[in-house]
Amino acid sequence: MNDSLSNLKAPRIEVVDALRGFAIMSIMLLHNIEHFDYYFFPESFPDWLKEIDKVIWDTLFFLFGGKSYAIFALLFGFSFYIQNNNQEKRGNDFRGRFFWRLILLFGFGFINTIFYEGDILMFYAVLGLVLIPVCRWSNKAVFITAVFLMLQPLEWTKYIYTLFNPEYIPKPNMSDFYFGKMGEYLNSTSFIDYAIGNLRIGKMAAMFWSWENGRFFQAPALFMFGMLLGRKQLFVTTTATVNFWTKALWYAILLFIPLFALKTYLPDIVSRKAELDRLSVIVTSWSNVSFMLILVASFIKLYQNGTINKALSKLIPFGKMSLTNYIMQSVVGAFIYYKYGLGLYEHTGATYSLLIGISLFLLQLAFCTWWLKTNKQGPLESIWHKATWVSFNK
Repeated sequence: MNDSLSNLKAPRIEVVDALRGFAIMSIMLLHNIEHFDYYFFPESFPDWLKEIDKVIWDTLFFLFGGKSYAIFALLFGFSFYIQNNNQEKRGNDFRGRFFWRLILLFGFGFINTIFYEGDILMFYAVLGLVLIPVCRWSNKAVFITAVFLMLQPLEWTKYIYTLFNPEYIPKPNMSDFYFGKMGEYLNSTSFIDYAIGNLRIGKMAAMFWSWENGRFFQAPALFMFGMLLGRKQLFVTTTATVNFWTKALWYAILLFIPLFALKTYLPDIVSRKAELDRLSVIVTSWSNVSFMLILVASFIKLYQNGTINKALSKLIPFGKMSLTNYIMQSVVGAFIYYKYGLGLYEHTGATYSLLIGISLFLLQLAFCTWWLKTNKQGPLESIWHKATWVSFNK
């Protein structure tokens, strides 16, 4: 690559890497206290430890449940913007390569699902297709589309239908059916049983859960918002962006408080289950996104503080190797908790699992820091990059 083309590449924005590292770290902590979806709460623990477990569980889910995933989705859209913008500067159309890149991501997700059925890579690979057409739209068109999707139009349609049909009783959630069937292989000690079960049953459970909880609309909306953040250069530190994130923080706080209150007391307000279920999905989705904005805006503002920056910047290597870390945590975490491995799900509540999660994070962080001293990308990031740009010419 000649110097003139090299200079066209946008410089890496470190706060985004640090923020992505924060998201992956918090996802890891949640996955650990969930035993990677092998839910089990030891009854033999003393009452004081059960109380601590409950506090840790509630706190982590309040802070990160549905929010870490949203940060990751937002940055997925931003990363697409960076790649697409870099190629546009060279006069290249990135859309075909991005389509191929998503196919590769689907493959990574398939491998990850063998170990952990709750994988989001396959989910992102499919829904990420929406970025291919919208990347040529105006900011206004992208924003309106993203807002429309964020409003959860399908859930509102279902809610209105239930209002005009009082006799309507919705069918049980398909995700509950498949999550129930996961017991068929979770009690096995064979890795092969887990692998086949995750691909045949667990993946269906995760897919239906995402559909039933509005993720099929929320994720594309966040992809688009992330792309818009890139277009507006809002991760680049300037006076204007500092003001933007300050306003975003306060607006998000003002939005989150009533939404969280409504989410909490909604069961007391709406008695009919068919209506409550639809409204719960809508309000929970909005509440999670508003709190996600609080986390993002707070992180960015703290990152701009010289003293705190030194601590948060240590997450940069972790964020740069997000794909490697995400899959690695599934492989190691599944072995730690599932029966084909150490089977620690029976012996760890939220407290012990959190300590395990923190230990795994610190080990991965040390590995990432060491690896990037001599490599530009993580192992899987390098494979993904090289495969993205493989030549199809004979």
